[in-house]
Parts: sequence; C-alpha cells; structure tokens
Amino acid sequence: MSKHILIVDDSKTVRNLVAFIMKKEGFRVTTAEDGLDGLEKLYSLETAVDLIISDVNMPRMDGFTFIKTVREQEAYRDVPIIVLSTEGQDKDIQKGLGLGANLYMVKPAQPDKMVKNVKMLLG
Repeated sequence: MSKHILIVDDSKTVRNLVAFIMKKEGFRVTTAEDGLDGLEKLYSLETAVDLIISDVNMPRMDGFTFIKTVREQEAYRDVPIIVLSTEGQDKDIQKGLGLGANLYMVKPAQPDKMVKNVKMLLG
C-alpha cells in the first residue's frame, strides 16, 4: 500500500501543486486548508498518515501551533513533518525544528528536492 501524506497549506495553488507532485510519485494524498482543518483530517482519517507537509502562515491555526499539537499526541509523535514555508529566516527555521519538524524547506521548493526529502524521511 502506498504511503499517505497530509498536506496543510492555506494556498489552494500550493496544496494542489504539492498534491500533484506527490500523487505523481505514487503517494496517497489528503489536503487541509489550515492547521485546524489539518488536525480534523488527521483525527478522522481511516488510514494513518505517514508524513505531513505543512505551511506556517495560515488562518485559524498556524503551522507552528499545528506541529506542536501533533507532536503532543502519542500516536503522531514519530510521524515525519516537513515545513514548507515562505518564512526562511533563521528564527522561523529554528522554531519549526524546535517544535518537532524534521525538515524545513523554503518556498518555492524544487519538486525533485521535495520528493527526495519525502522519500528520505519515509525511509
């Protein structure tokens, strides 16, 4: 069975683009439009999520709060998380990694690099 990726981004364009790239690589994809929607999807999906790709700047619940909340749940403590954000300052990168993200990528990310990182984190 193919690996399942949750993509959390308030930009429909980014969500669709990342979903397209991941589906083309054979992954199953679920998308969410912000952190709150991401948590709702995570908790209600019938199949486990193997990896999460999340933006940080989003309405209702930002990516940092989303990552912190995911990491507080025992069931999702070890799910790899990639931050994909326009925020590329050191303080943002350190905050994302400090909250439990495995990798921090700055937009626009190269599709081949994104795929390579996803495959690396999924082992």
